Amino acid sequence: MATNVEFQGKTFVVDEDGFLEDFNTYTAEWVDYCKKEEGIETLSDEHWQVINVLQDYYKKNGIAPMVRVLSKLTGFKLKHIYELFPSGPGKGACKMAGLPKPTGCV
Repeated sequence: MATNVEFQGKTFVVDEDGFLEDFNTYTAEWVDYCKKEEGIETLSDEHWQVINVLQDYYKKNGIAPMVRVLSKLTGFKLKHIYELFPSGPGKGACKMAGLPKPTGCV
């Protein structure tokens, strides 16, 4: 069931797991909201690289890449992606990038 999240004057419609219902509603405020939820102080260039790769892949393929593919596309080891996004590439990174919840993601 979809619910609304209010943050910095914006309203986001999210699914039961907190992922954006519509990728097209992605904004900078959404990133700030997710960053706070993830407990990430500051987003580094590496965070943005992961977010941008996820968004580009999603726009081309309509789905999020599998973690091995994400690791290959970013050049980051999986361990490093988990260091950047403590809740993981599916839950943390995909959510922050505005993608829908990846299939097979817990």
